[in-house]
Amino acid sequence: MDKLRTLKDVKQLKIAADRILYSANEAEIVAGATTDIYFVRTLEILRAANKYETEVTAEIFANKAGVLCGVDEAANLLRLADVEVWSLPEGEEFAQKDVIMRIKGRYSDFGVYETAILGILASSSGWATAARKIKKLAGDRPVLCFGARHVHPAVAPVMERAAIVGGADGCSCILGAKLAKMEPSGTVPHAVMLVVGDTLEVAQLYHQTMPPEDPRIILVDTFKDEAEEAMRLAVSLRENLHGIRVDTPGERGGVTPGLVRELRARLDQAGFQHVKIFASGGIDEERLPLLLAAGVDAFGIGSYISRAPAIDMTMDIKEVEGKPIAKRGRIPGLSAAPRLKRIL
Repeated sequence: MDKLRTLKDVKQLKIAADRILYSANEAEIVAGATTDIYFVRTLEILRAANKYETEVTAEIFANKAGVLCGVDEAANLLRLADVEVWSLPEGEEFAQKDVIMRIKGRYSDFGVYETAILGILASSSGWATAARKIKKLAGDRPVLCFGARHVHPAVAPVMERAAIVGGADGCSCILGAKLAKMEPSGTVPHAVMLVVGDTLEVAQLYHQTMPPEDPRIILVDTFKDEAEEAMRLAVSLRENLHGIRVDTPGERGGVTPGLVRELRARLDQAGFQHVKIFASGGIDEERLPLLLAAGVDAFGIGSYISRAPAIDMTMDIKEVEGKPIAKRGRIPGLSAAPRLKRIL
């Protein structure tokens, strides 16, 4: 796709009638098709004012504290422009109003990417911040991100990679894990239990067919009482059963500390102390500490991370041709930002 740099380009942009998904692809983002139209209007005005080659320095700051994520994607986009870039590293925590990125170059080269860059940083940082918060609560207990089903598939891998940057120990989304240079984590859903008709049969088939290195962690809340089902699996698989997962729906009271304590007690009394308890299903910052204290060994976190609000990012021009400038309410000139490192 040709780059959209004039209003005529925008008018001539056609969308294929047989398009399957509405999400932007890489070519469309690079071309500027996801930018706000007023940036294209700006380019028209700069041409008319003979200011198209004007060099500026812009800074990006956040409206609240968080964990920075999205730097790699933003840098990949800015690499297509003739600019210099400084940034905080991915995974770094920042305070409200901290400058997290600085860009120097011709405004005509990078201005049309402002919308995309701010969106990348805002969403990814929001997800990473939520993951960091929940991981701190979990301590040394593993946290896996199960949030892909709660967002559009086009951004699911971005979200799950951001969760890993924030501190999650893994994720279930295949592409998200691969982007984070990891392998996806997860076993099987309730669907296979319902189709086969018996949890124990599924567990036995799982043990027979899955690679030896994959841990045998089986759902126990599909058909029977969770404790009863857990014992059936433990007696059958014995030392091969790595863990059980409880994902009891809200209609049945959800996963409660009382349920976890009962599961732990029954497994221990029967000699299955090695069987871990994995909990998922609507776990948030209030429920996690209670379940942790009750004996949960690992957590699957979905909507708490995926629904995390974006951290609003703002880009301000602070120099034009090396001279300090700013809009009203902002201080002209470059901000003190000693933690920024040159990345481009």
